[in-house]
Amino acid sequence: MTGERIYLYDTTLRDGAQTQDVDFSVADKIAIAKDLDRLGIDYVEGGWPGANPTDDQFFAEAPELTRATFTAFGMTRRPGRSAANDPQLTALAQSRAKAVCMVGKTWDFHVDVALNIPREENLDLIRDSIAALHAAKGEALFDAEHFFDGYKRNPDYAVSCIKAAYEAGARWIVLCDTNGGTLPHEIDAIVREVVETHGIPGDNLGIHCHNDTENAVANSLAAVRAGARMVQGTINGLGERCGNANLVSLIPTLMLKLGYETGIRREDLHLLTQLSRAFDDRLNRAPNRHAPYVGASAFAHKGGLHVSAVEKDPSSYEHVVPEAIGNRRQIVMSDQAGRSNLIVRLRDIGMAVDAKDDRLAGLLDLVKQRDSDGYAYDTAEASFELLVRRELGEVPRFFELLRFHVTDERRYNAVGKLVVESEAVVRVRVGDAIRLEVADGNGPVHALDVAMRKALEPVYPALAQLSLSDYRVRILAAKDGTGAMPRVLIRSAHTDGSEWSTLGVSTNIIEASMEALVDSYTYALMKSEAKPV
Repeated sequence: MTGERIYLYDTTLRDGAQTQDVDFSVADKIAIAKDLDRLGIDYVEGGWPGANPTDDQFFAEAPELTRATFTAFGMTRRPGRSAANDPQLTALAQSRAKAVCMVGKTWDFHVDVALNIPREENLDLIRDSIAALHAAKGEALFDAEHFFDGYKRNPDYAVSCIKAAYEAGARWIVLCDTNGGTLPHEIDAIVREVVETHGIPGDNLGIHCHNDTENAVANSLAAVRAGARMVQGTINGLGERCGNANLVSLIPTLMLKLGYETGIRREDLHLLTQLSRAFDDRLNRAPNRHAPYVGASAFAHKGGLHVSAVEKDPSSYEHVVPEAIGNRRQIVMSDQAGRSNLIVRLRDIGMAVDAKDDRLAGLLDLVKQRDSDGYAYDTAEASFELLVRRELGEVPRFFELLRFHVTDERRYNAVGKLVVESEAVVRVRVGDAIRLEVADGNGPVHALDVAMRKALEPVYPALAQLSLSDYRVRILAAKDGTGAMPRVLIRSAHTDGSEWSTLGVSTNIIEASMEALVDSYTYALMKSEAKPV
């Protein structure tokens, strides 16, 4: 374990905002900056003052960060202007940021083609800009754009660029793999040469790997092992093209695997999973279940052999303790499951069953049969619990769905706009009463949900705290075309923060959806300890 300090620089609010289909509001930026500060990130880059109205407003309303250094991003002065007369350098100097990071060219190809200026003039741009912002802010960073491509083509010129920044007072020289095509062994060799041969201290050296998110993590780690002491990246690898180095993957590796210290306290590392998933929720996208460390499946065990070993010692199949990063172990039920899986899953839902219980064999056969019918309980923990408890007679009969139908209508409304409307009718027995309800919706499943709530919430007000957060369909036996069997997975969220998934399978997608909806209502009522009427 090294104990050496690595600094973390987050570029989500600027570089991450360049992702297609991502558009941060000012409120989003403020919330994300506060989350990063709470975690313990060293630098939070807020954006580019003067680049767009959102960034201008954000810098005007920038939150006070208690642990992170709030940083602005910009570029070196324009050719033909002095540092004092460059409007964007002035905007950087006058911003509320406590540090400034400036990007400059270090690849001679870009200087010749993109800037179309003499190479020596580019060195003057770097020197003047860093010196001016160092004087104005006290801390300036230099993003050496395309450094690795530039170094491989013309190492002397690439090094002259970063030396110009370093000698002008840059606190950090950040070597950027902008195109994202450099391999880890190349990163290692070049960073070592920069430190050992060209005299840039590792304590002033950072790394920023773009484009290939998976390779960027390996490249960042290679740079750290070679001597760099700052890592730049984004939450969940967000970024232009294929993304950026994923700080969510880098942080646990640096701290738990390599023993480096960061600005994140060990007792706060558990916030990482929460931050990652909350960030995806803010972007209205489902979190990656298979993401390293923080994914819902990162510590999921499906094979009976694996589960049996994990029961004896989790380290047999887990490289870190899930709780260290705020995640948890998940024992999956499927046709690959063995008795060990079932015992663990039953224990997780509060059912203590002896390993010699005669009921286990029947339950295991039931799960495997249902799995062969298309019911994938590895992704629907609530439906699994209901299946088991129903088999054991432990699910109260809160209501009975007697019948339903849905009508879709495509028409032009009074103003000539084409609209599609859905109407659902449900007949539900609740206690001794039969309730008939009708509701409109923006689709058949939404209409069914609204109609069922109208029938159930007057009797079971606890359901008002339930909402549907995700709806997915997977086609089973796709070779059958339109006659294939769909599997519907519904994700539900409760106001107390808990979430669960339910599923339904049928040749009729509406029937499958209704099955998943009924399970979701039933599970919510069971967990709220509602009393059947």
